[in-house]
Amino acid sequence: MAQTEQLNPALRGAASRSDADKAAALRRMKNIALGLLVFMAVVFCVAFALQEKYPWLSYVRAAAEGGMVGALADWFAVTALFRHPMGIKIPHTAIIPNRKDEIGNSLAEFVETNFLSETVVGEKLASMQIAQKLGGWLAKAESAERVASEGAAAIRGAMTVLKDDDIQDVIESMVRKHVLEPPWGPPVGKLAERIFADGHHHSLVDLLVDRSTTWIRANHATISDLVVDRSPSWVPQFLDGMVGDKIYNELYKFARAVQSNPDHEVRQQLDNYLKDLAQELQHDPAMIAKAEAIKSQVLGDPEVRELAGRTWETLKAALSDAVEDPNSELRVKFVKAVGAFGERLVSDEELAAKTNKWISDAAAYLVGTYKHEITSLISDTVQNWDAQETSEKIELQVGKDLQFIRINGTVVGSLAGVAIFTVATLVFG
Repeated sequence: MAQTEQLNPALRGAASRSDADKAAALRRMKNIALGLLVFMAVVFCVAFALQEKYPWLSYVRAAAEGGMVGALADWFAVTALFRHPMGIKIPHTAIIPNRKDEIGNSLAEFVETNFLSETVVGEKLASMQIAQKLGGWLAKAESAERVASEGAAAIRGAMTVLKDDDIQDVIESMVRKHVLEPPWGPPVGKLAERIFADGHHHSLVDLLVDRSTTWIRANHATISDLVVDRSPSWVPQFLDGMVGDKIYNELYKFARAVQSNPDHEVRQQLDNYLKDLAQELQHDPAMIAKAEAIKSQVLGDPEVRELAGRTWETLKAALSDAVEDPNSELRVKFVKAVGAFGERLVSDEELAAKTNKWISDAAAYLVGTYKHEITSLISDTVQNWDAQETSEKIELQVGKDLQFIRINGTVVGSLAGVAIFTVATLVFG
């Protein structure tokens, strides 16, 4: 099998001692994964042959069968990354050799976007120990308090400049755009359809049926009294009692039947009703209009405006209290955060600020000007690599870990196989 192939002899001869160790570890993991597959095949054969005599072996057979399927599927997936499985040129296999240049270009683009950007470089420089004097200043208690005071002043100024009506308009517009304007019927119906199709509502139905049955069983007198209260005055009392008992018994028997039979007609009718309701919410204009009417009743213009106003008032009050009170939890935590940040730095503020600015400007210029030339080194180098050699190099580095996918696939496949077989046996006998 292709998973047991050795690495290219030329590559193995040029490999370092570390590469040789990785190659040995890769072969060992391949043999372990292959051994599990062979073990599952042997177990399957034995269980399949003896399951008529020992019925419990059918569960073992299902587990082994699922394990083989999982092992073979994951073997194919892992192998397809590096070569054609068993030498057969199946489409979309040998992905790394066939798409080597695209992988190199993607890697270069990834590095350019995530590493050689002005933001990333700036953040990296900010995390270094260049601004130590600034940190020494911020580490002082009075400095941290000053930063907190300036921050509080900035927040007060912002709340003074911002108009309450404008903020409420923004909040209201966001609520309308993301909550009210989209129709509720189709998405609610689609969600309900998935819930009903998967049977997740059955637990709620079971709960309601159980509670109803329990209530009926515990309220014999209530049901009998209800019959008596609604019975004509000329009907004899003993007849009312008999009718009440009869109605109670029949009602309880009906509830017990619904409770004990998961395929009861009432449950089926309820399932059909809920599924029809989900479809109507998605496709029936009349039902969609009803859902929109309910939405409008619950969240009309006054309610939305009131919600936006309460939201802003709550946020504004919380911020105002926090910035005005020097002992507020928010301000205390902010001062502590500033002091902790300052303790991580050790340089003067002015010198650190100038140094950071100069380094940031220079780095931003270099990255912005030459990042394409820098990343082209990656793509050009990968393009010059031999496709097969590239595949073998990558497999040597990550192949050992990928073999765990095969092992996990064997184990998960076994568990899934026996679970599916068990459920099918319980459902269908």
